[in-house]
Parts: sequence; C-alpha cells; structure tokens
Amino acid sequence: MRFGIFLAPFHRVGDNPTLALERDMALIEWLDHLGYDEAWIGEHHSAGWETIASPEIMIGAVAQRTKHIRLGTGVTSLPYHHPLLVAQRFVQLDHMTRGRVMLGCGPGALVSDAYMMGIDPADQRRRMDESLTAITRLLACEEPVTMETDWFTLREARLHLAPYSEPCFPISVASSTTPSGALAAAKHGLGLLSLGAGLAGGPKMLAEQWRMAEAEAAKHGKTMDRAKWRLVVNLHCAEDDERALRDVRIGEQMETLTYFSETLGRPPMRSEDPLRDGLAMGSTLVGSPETVAAGIERLLSFTDGGAGGILFRAHEWADREATWRSFELFARWVMPRFQGSLTMPQQSRDWVSANRETIFAPNMQALKKAFRDAGQEAPEFSRLKLHTGKVDLPKG
Repeated sequence: MRFGIFLAPFHRVGDNPTLALERDMALIEWLDHLGYDEAWIGEHHSAGWETIASPEIMIGAVAQRTKHIRLGTGVTSLPYHHPLLVAQRFVQLDHMTRGRVMLGCGPGALVSDAYMMGIDPADQRRRMDESLTAITRLLACEEPVTMETDWFTLREARLHLAPYSEPCFPISVASSTTPSGALAAAKHGLGLLSLGAGLAGGPKMLAEQWRMAEAEAAKHGKTMDRAKWRLVVNLHCAEDDERALRDVRIGEQMETLTYFSETLGRPPMRSEDPLRDGLAMGSTLVGSPETVAAGIERLLSFTDGGAGGILFRAHEWADREATWRSFELFARWVMPRFQGSLTMPQQSRDWVSANRETIFAPNMQALKKAFRDAGQEAPEFSRLKLHTGKVDLPKG
C-alpha cells in the first residue's frame, strides 16, 4: 500500500501567498523524510485558494529538495494545454527527476478557469479524452502522430526524447463525481485517482466505479490494475480522538463555508456538523492512530477488493505544528500496518517472549559465574520473574 498527499493546495485568502507556496514545498520535504511514497500537486487558475498554477514548476523545484518521494500532477488540466507540450514537459521532468515524475490528468475542476480561456464546460471531458489519445500515442514513441481536432492539430509529431522511465512514467486520470474520469482511465488502460472517495457518499460508490471501469476497459482490450488505483480522502491524526477533533474543527468549517460554499457556490451537501458527517461516511479520517487505521480498513472494504494507494488531501484545517505531527504519527503508527514492515519485528518479539525461560535461564547461570570468577558476590538474579517478564530491581 502506497501513501501520499493530494496537494491542491488549500490556502485561505488573506494568508501570505509567497509563504504558502514555500510551506507547500517544505511539507513535501517533510513527507519525503518520513517515507511517504507520493505527492500529487494541483493546477488551478482562479478563486484565490488553490494557488499553484503550474504543478510542473513545483515538481522541478521540489525534486531538488527531496530524494525518494515520487512527484505527480494532481492534476494537469488537459483541455488547457496542447498535448504535444504536455508530453514534452513530462518527458523532460522524467529525466530531471530520474524517474520520479507522474502525470495526473483531468478535464479541469474550476469552471472559472475554463471561462477565462473561453472553453465551454460541455467540451472539457471530450477534450481530455482527445488529449489523452494524443499523449499516449506520443509517449509510445512508435511512429509520428498526425491528428486533428477542433482545438489542436498534430502533424507528424514526435518527441525529441523518449521517457526516462521504462516504458513510461505512471499516468492516472482523476475521477470525482461523474463517471467520465473512470471511463477515460479504462479506455486508455491508465491508473485511476478517485477524488470522489473524499466526497459525500463517495466511499460507497467505489466498488461500482471500479466494476464500471473494468467493463469499459474490456471493451477496448485493456485491463484495470488495482495497484494503480488511488483513493483520495481527508486525514488528521493526533494522540487521541478528542485532540484530533479539536485540532481541525474550526479550520474544517472555515474551508467548507468560505471556499466551497461562499466562493464556489457549492452546497456543503452535509449536515450542520460536516466534520462528523465525513467521519460517519468514511470520507474523512480524524482521530488517534488506532481510529485512523480502522478507518482505512473500512475505506478499503468499500472497494470490494482493495486499492494500491491512499492519498490524503493536503488541507490546513490545523496549525502547521499539528499538521506536521499528524503526518509523523501516521507514518510511525499507521503506515507500517499496511505495508508489511511490522511482520518480522512482531514475529521476533513473540518468539523471544514465548521462549524466554529456555533462552534466558542459561544466561542467568553464565552471569552468576562471571561474578564468581571475578571474586564478587552475584546479585539475586533469581528475582527475575521469567514467567511474567517482570524484573524486581534490587533496592538501594
């Protein structure tokens, strides 16, 4: 199981935007240090909150400040760009990052972005599919691509570099509230980013979404790979449930009301307590490591077969210290449970515990002999309660 973040980002209006961008890069550095697998960075051009206009620039900068974490776009809005330029930029990033780049694709989330560029929202999903067709053909590096649509033309187009990754860097398509993203991923045999998992009612739709994608892929001679399926949800982890809820309550309400409701005009579609609503539905994971781990198990159960990764929407519901602490707690106490790294330490501990009487008894005699050989009186090692594992320390 892979873990990472989906960094839109979300910075409320009034916050210093220069510092916010630096904070985004610092967060990815921290996640790289903690061993997270991925960071997906968004593209938006209006509304004041999601202030990264070029995820490719962020990837280029962050790649120089990190060592291991993979860096993707979450997402590149394909209708906004000529497909040849998208393919060229990502091949270059693939080389510059030595294979750490990922291309996330979508039609564009904010209608205000499309409006400024004169793009009809009714055309966005069709254009995304047309662009994907061109991009995947270009990245195959098999033959020159000639293709013409009502918004771009390719004439004997080819890349001047093949991808650094063999055969190509990962490509995924975002799916939110409509089935178009899942269908596009299926048609082209690509990965799937289920942003809908973090929305109202989203978790319960995951299994059906996957079945629909598998059926569509079969029509095109493709297959869907669960290892390339990532679920995007909300997270905040603290030492206990009540502290976690206190950390995020005010920030979550502020984001929901001032951005999604007042700015974008989207109804919250939740009750008077949206935070607890999200917890009940499984789209939000807030609590202790135990609570969060149970939430992930529940989320995966909705998929009817599992997924390859979980991404946490990088919000700022809590202050910076609590946010960074949340990611650290998750990396220490939750992530290993789903990555198999606890099996051998647990088995080793259980073996020693189960055999301590036979293992430690000869050692006690050896320790006593060592004291006698040195002409000293041996301590009362018999006070070791081997059957309970407790030790009575000598007084004084």
